[in-house]
Amino acid sequence: MLHIEHLNLVVNDIPQTLTFYQAAFPHWKVRAEGVSQWSGVDRNWLHFGDDYQYLTFNDNGIEENRDLSGHQVGLAHFAFVTDNLMAIKNRLAKAGFDVHKEGVEHPHRANLYFLDPNGFEVEFVQYFSDIPQQRNSGDE
Repeated sequence: MLHIEHLNLVVNDIPQTLTFYQAAFPHWKVRAEGVSQWSGVDRNWLHFGDDYQYLTFNDNGIEENRDLSGHQVGLAHFAFVTDNLMAIKNRLAKAGFDVHKEGVEHPHRANLYFLDPNGFEVEFVQYFSDIPQQRNSGDE
């Protein structure tokens, strides 16, 4: 079986980024952090997650993230499955992050999209069926 272990993100500000992801994942913790060089540039890095999955944040990012309304090559979004979408929405709102956009209405799932402090679009999805054909259907 394959699964994603981690995503490695270059960010503008690690503490600000951590605020967003700590609100979304209150059960995760800082696993490790340090200082290193990347392509000749000093950077701080931090691993935030649980024992099985994590996000890596690296500071000293330059420029803006790609325009999500355009068609440039790059990351469009990444998604996490939750069993309580409204709890995530409420925690992120309390931390100062509003919903960026809502997913299309679907009988077997609900999803919301947020922008993290670096302009990465993060989707949270809650499924209402255990049947893959229903969860993954294009029904709108």
